[in-house]
Amino acid sequence: MRVVLAEDLFLLRDGLVRLLEAHDFEIAAAVETGPELSRALAELRPDVAVVDVRLPPTLTDEGLQCALQARRDRPGLPVLVLSQHVEQLYARELLADGTGGVGYLLKDRVFDAEQFVDAVRRVASGGTAMDPQVIQQLLSRRAAEDRPLERLTPRELEVLELMAQGRTNAAIASRLVVTERAIAKHTANIFAKLSLEVSDDDNRRVLAVLAYLDRGR
Repeated sequence: MRVVLAEDLFLLRDGLVRLLEAHDFEIAAAVETGPELSRALAELRPDVAVVDVRLPPTLTDEGLQCALQARRDRPGLPVLVLSQHVEQLYARELLADGTGGVGYLLKDRVFDAEQFVDAVRRVASGGTAMDPQVIQQLLSRRAAEDRPLERLTPRELEVLELMAQGRTNAAIASRLVVTERAIAKHTANIFAKLSLEVSDDDNRRVLAVLAYLDRGR
């Protein structure tokens, strides 16, 4: 699996290269600026891009904007964005086209090799990988202003958070140490209470949940 990596800090970039190579990824390019990223994505056509939000020369959201432009030029290009802090705006922009193959993780997750590599693989396969802290903030905001979330039980809220991270029913069942049938019942209740269309497609249901949680912003 070929990866284009964009990170301006040399030590972190080098560490990510070593980590990904150790898990059988091929690093097509490891760059440090926005213009370099744009060229690499256009010329090398990787299987997935791992991109720091803030890149030179602007050090604002250069990396994110390059990735979004690349997705417009090549619809469905898998992109995993890394950020130092929770910025819900970045998550919204990344999810705006309503397709999969996207992820947003805090850089702290990089230090959990298994979690980070799993996120890269999930995004590369067309799935969604959202940082738990982003989901928690969205849930907290919606709970404060929206009655439907108040109808969810504590267990349903727990399942909703894991679902919105991109986890399948089987993965959620394993995490919560319950049966997959129990999780299927919880997800059906969640969809009904939030007036969301029921779907067996894991990625589509994640996007639907995130769209609900993020609406009105």
